[in-house]
Parts: sequence; structure tokens; C-alpha cells
Amino acid sequence: GGTTNNEINFPPIPLLKYGEVNDSALVAIAAKTGDIINIEDVYHCTDYDLSAAKAMDKKTGYRTQSVLTLPMKNHQGDLNGVIQLLNASNEQGDIIAFDQEIEKTIHALSSLAGVIITNKQLIDEMENLFSAFSKLIASAIDKKSPYTGGHCRRVPLITMMLAEACDEINYGPLDSFSMSKEDFHELGVAAWLHDCGKVATPEYVMDKAKKLETIFDRIELVSARFEIAARDIYSSDKHDGNQKALLLKALESDRDFICIANTGGEFFDEDKIERVYKIAKNYQVTIRGVKQDIVNADEIYNLITKRGTLNPKERRVINGHMDVTVEMLESMPFPKHLKRVPEYACGHHEKMDGTGYPKGLKRDEMSIPARIMGIADVFEALTANDRPYKDPKTLSETLTIMGRMKLGDHLDPDLFDVFIEKEVYLKFAKEYLENSQLDEFDITQIPGCQKGF
Repeated sequence: GGTTNNEINFPPIPLLKYGEVNDSALVAIAAKTGDIINIEDVYHCTDYDLSAAKAMDKKTGYRTQSVLTLPMKNHQGDLNGVIQLLNASNEQGDIIAFDQEIEKTIHALSSLAGVIITNKQLIDEMENLFSAFSKLIASAIDKKSPYTGGHCRRVPLITMMLAEACDEINYGPLDSFSMSKEDFHELGVAAWLHDCGKVATPEYVMDKAKKLETIFDRIELVSARFEIAARDIYSSDKHDGNQKALLLKALESDRDFICIANTGGEFFDEDKIERVYKIAKNYQVTIRGVKQDIVNADEIYNLITKRGTLNPKERRVINGHMDVTVEMLESMPFPKHLKRVPEYACGHHEKMDGTGYPKGLKRDEMSIPARIMGIADVFEALTANDRPYKDPKTLSETLTIMGRMKLGDHLDPDLFDVFIEKEVYLKFAKEYLENSQLDEFDITQIPGCQKGF
């Protein structure tokens, strides 16, 4: 619609008609042949079929006279479009023909425009390629582990939802915060690359569903030793029937406890750890003439893991994915408009009090987008239903944990307030979480949650 903003109701001009050049349109002829077409007066020209131009004049009330039509080609001779100019005029405002000097000037400018458009297309194509490559890496990481199949896809969704909410806020601590289209793009790239270092993380650590799992769950070996111990008690002539029954009952209880301990959980307390040690010392079995504890030292090391299924060594391996991410992203020659991608992507495990990793940054050492990603990563991890070592949390459980993290100076308090105030958690949950996770609760009763600033 040009400067009028009125909708254009004219149909597009086809380049071809019945498989041949559309000879009733000068732009089609110029595009196909590459010729410059300079017509002094449309209504007195017999070299071309100008009936379409005349019909257009009839629709618009305009009077077309002189026409200059040039194919717009780049430095490689590729066609980028066609420029058509109508009705050249002199200083007195009279309609005149396009002379040779004007034709040469317009031809030069159209060639320059062709090169500019090509360069812009190349930049856009490179941008699209990089974005696609970023998503490809994320997809490869998700496919590497069947248990985190959507993490690299969901974190960008939550990140952008919270970033948009923060951008819309026009009051409170985030009143002056805003993001441009380019800023959103930069954050989006960072979100897709936030876990790229996991390409170097071994699958057996990423996929560890039980504490004793390596390439298989060693609980079966432990259970077999308990069976041997039960056999030894049953066949022993040191105990009478009642004593054997009591010993077998205690043995079975201890085996059940070890099986439960193997599943992992939120917190494995000191009493449970002490019981693991006690069980290991209480029973010994002989296999092929070798006397051994019913639970060996390496199995104890794994079973006494206090939180989750990863032992301290494996936890360091998992945390090391951020060192790899930092190394990968900080070594890349990002262009100016993506310079902050490493900082954004590498900050989602940092905490506001400086106890996070990989760099131990504090709140004032991090940008707002990097802190946004921290909230997105925690929320996704807690609500994810594809982890082998835990069940997905409900919304109330998730927000309770996150609220305590806010109060514990782990999550940014201002951003968490926006997360609650603008119901980012609820918008994501309704679209992506299981119905069983959408429990009812009073948001004002969640620790650290508040409505309004």
C-alpha cells in the first residue's frame, strides 16, 4: 500500500503463461530475457503487448506514458528482482522519456541494489543456518539420552516466555528493562545452546536411573549375594529353627532396604547411611572360596549418595558439561549481535549468592537474560516427566522448591516474582505438563511467592 497503507487488491503478475514468457507484462519479459526495456510512450508503442498496463491505468485513473524496466542482478549475474519506473519528468513537471544517461544511472543503481539484496540474503541465510545448527546440536543432545528428550527444546520455550513477561513489565525493579527483536534472537540462540557441552558427557552418567547402575543395574548382583546369605543361614547347623526364621526375616528386611536405597531420592539421611554400612558389615558370603562383604566398598559409595542417583565423582562429571559449554562457546567467533550468547548460555547453573557453577558468579555479575535462563532451567528440570531418577513434580511442589531457592538466594528474586506475577509457570504448564501435575493450590501459601510488586 505504500504511504497510504491501503491494501493492494491487484493480483500478482505471473512470469510465465502456459509455460512461456508472459509477454503481456514488461517485468516478466525483463526478468526472463535480462533486457532493459525503455518505452517513450506506452500508448504509441507497438513492440510489446501493453494491454495489461493500459487496463491498469483504466482501473486506477493513472496515465502511464514513459516506462523504464530493468532486471536487478547482482555481481554474479543472478536475478534478484525487477525495477520498473514510470513517467520521468523534467523540471517543469512535464512527462518525458527516460534518456540514456538516466538509464545508465538507474542501471548502475539497480546493480548496486542487487548486490545489497544478495548480501542481505547471505546474512539472513547464515543467520538461519546458525540458528538451525544451534537447534540441531540441542536435538542431538536430547536424542543422545532418551531420558532428557525434551530438555533442550523446553528450556528455550520457558526462557522466551519469561523474557517476554519481563519486557512487558513497566513497574517495579524491572521497569527500565526492555529487549529488542535482536535481543530476543540472541537470547533464543543462547537458550538452544545452553547445554551444548553435554555432547561430551558419557551416556551412562546422563542416563543413570539407579545408584548402582553403570552399564547395568548392579542391584541384581547385591540381591544374589543376599540369596547366598539366605542359603547359608538356612543350611547352617549353628542355629535352631526359630533363630533361622528371625535371621532370615532380618536379612530380607535389609535386602528390601538396600533395594529402596538404590532408587535414589530427594534426601538420604545419616541414619540411612549408617544402616548401609551396618548391613555391609553384618553379612559376609563366600563365593568361589573368596569371603566378601554382602555389599562391597564401591557399592556402598554409590548407595550412600544423599540426593539423586549420582555419586560425587559422577556429579562432577555432570557438572563438567558446563566447563565444556564455556570452552565451546567462548572459543567461537560470534558476530557483534550475538556476542552475549556465551554469557547467557553459561549462566543457568549459577546462583545469586555465588555458590553455583561453573564460575561461581553472583547476582550483580550476571545479566538479566542469564538469570532468566537459570529460572527456566530449574523449572523445566523439576517438572520434566522424562527423568529416570525421579517422578515429575506437581506445580505446587515445583514452586515450593523454587520459592525456597529464591529465599535461599539461589534464584533471582525479581525475576521469580515476574514468573509468578505474570503466571509464566501456569501458561507453560497448561500447554506442556501432564494433567496430573496441574494440582490446585493457593499461590500466596507458596514460600517466596507473591502477587504484585
